[in-house]
Amino acid sequence: MYVESSKGKIRRLWDFHGGLHLPDNKRQSLQTDLTSATMPALLILPLRQHIGEPAIPLVKPGDRVLKGEKIADNTAPVCAPIHAPTSGIIKGIEAHPIPHPSGMKGPAIVLEVDGKEEWTDLPAPISDFKNVDERLLLQRVREAGIVGLGGATFPAAIKLNPGKAIKTLIINGAECEPFITCDDRLMQDAPDRVLNGVRILQHILGAEECLIGIEDNKPDAISTLRSHLTDDDPIEVVRIPTLYPSGGEKQLIRILTGREVPSGGFPAQLGVICHNVATAAAIADAVLEGRPLISRLVTVTGEGIANPCNMEVPLGITAADLIEQAGGYTGKSSQLIMGGPMMGFNLSTDQVPITKGSNCLLAPSKEEVPTTGPALACIRCGRCAEACPVNLLPQQMYWFSRAKELEKVQDYNLFDCIECGCCSHVCPSHIPLVHYFRFAKTESWAKEKELQAADHAKKRHDFRLARLERLDAERKARLRKKKEDLGKKKPVKPAAKGEGAKKAAIEAAMKRAAAKKAAQLNPPKNTDNLTPAQQKQVDAVDKHRAETTADQE
Repeated sequence: MYVESSKGKIRRLWDFHGGLHLPDNKRQSLQTDLTSATMPALLILPLRQHIGEPAIPLVKPGDRVLKGEKIADNTAPVCAPIHAPTSGIIKGIEAHPIPHPSGMKGPAIVLEVDGKEEWTDLPAPISDFKNVDERLLLQRVREAGIVGLGGATFPAAIKLNPGKAIKTLIINGAECEPFITCDDRLMQDAPDRVLNGVRILQHILGAEECLIGIEDNKPDAISTLRSHLTDDDPIEVVRIPTLYPSGGEKQLIRILTGREVPSGGFPAQLGVICHNVATAAAIADAVLEGRPLISRLVTVTGEGIANPCNMEVPLGITAADLIEQAGGYTGKSSQLIMGGPMMGFNLSTDQVPITKGSNCLLAPSKEEVPTTGPALACIRCGRCAEACPVNLLPQQMYWFSRAKELEKVQDYNLFDCIECGCCSHVCPSHIPLVHYFRFAKTESWAKEKELQAADHAKKRHDFRLARLERLDAERKARLRKKKEDLGKKKPVKPAAKGEGAKKAAIEAAMKRAAAKKAAQLNPPKNTDNLTPAQQKQVDAVDKHRAETTADQE
């Protein structure tokens, strides 16, 4: 199909395999204006709010921190620092429930809010970013702790340094999942922040063109962004059909460019980079104002919420505090979902904090999100394969995942699965297929880490053996050389001229000294009346004297 973009151009759009038309349920949270959440008494800041290595605390209990101050970071290549959303005292660093399907606990910094809102010294704004080196801008993005705010939470600075020439920058404003409207609200209420961030992204990447893809169920966002574009902007706002999951990175690239990211590959291989509109706005804040990522927009919705809305909330506020500020619970819902109904997960408690990847709190009624019955046997209907937007075979993947045959399930491109939930949604047997695929991915990663650790240990062991063998060989060589050196006779040097006479004189002097000593020790005595033994001794002395005298003569 063909559509008209913001530049008056006719642009062709492509289709992707599968997908679903779902009730969007977005009207509920768009009926009220954007509001800001009230700062709670405590903020819980998990050390892992991004893909990669967790951050390491830079503070200790009892420290006072200022708003925007960096409180955790890591020198690992894939990491994003964490900043204090407000001023206060570090109450502790302890295990706390975090947003995770398992309900697990994780290390977190607990910040006791003092209510003073005192800012730390922020880096100087970079208003003329087009005349600034891209590396400086990348460093600013990295230090601001910005990650993908569409849900992937991959550190933005790494994604902005692909190491390849980028022709097309795609900004994801599709927001295809039902109920979630925070990106829609952002584009309507802060179009300049979004577009400034897009311009900065385009400058860093050196992209020739930029396409902002927005589903056609967001007409206000489309018209608002188009009205704030200038004639000089190489940016097009493209209206795309509403179809879940058109907001998936690979699906949006397919829709706008007709190109497919290869299996196991990355968009940068096609000269394309994709970022979320909220990420672009956060980058504008970091570059133009020097402000780190300490808050984000969150949709609080569902019939279980008294006043569905969108709020700008500080990171670390708990779901319970946020829902209370949205009017509290209505009692119509028996579940609480972090994220949307398709890709979100149930929370076991509302005491979990909002993190950088949290875009929605959903408390739906049973009519809005029906609960599925117990899983039945697979009837091999093939609906899962028809709905899969990545063109996979979920049925085969399910069998091997269930049997824990990890190598076989990877043969069916397990890691190409985007966990969109289309297969689980259409399954007539109510099999939670995505849960099996997540399990298989986690187990595969764990097994791969074990293999890497074993390989590393084997290399260290082999290196140690080689080192010991080398040292033993060197020791044996030294001993062998020492024995050879001891076995060799020292060469006799030829006597130098006059050396013989000198030697003879020395020997004669030594004999004279010996004779003199013998004479002193045995002076002449009266030999009359001697015993036979004494006479024998006197005779020996006389003989020695005679011999000495003869030698001297």
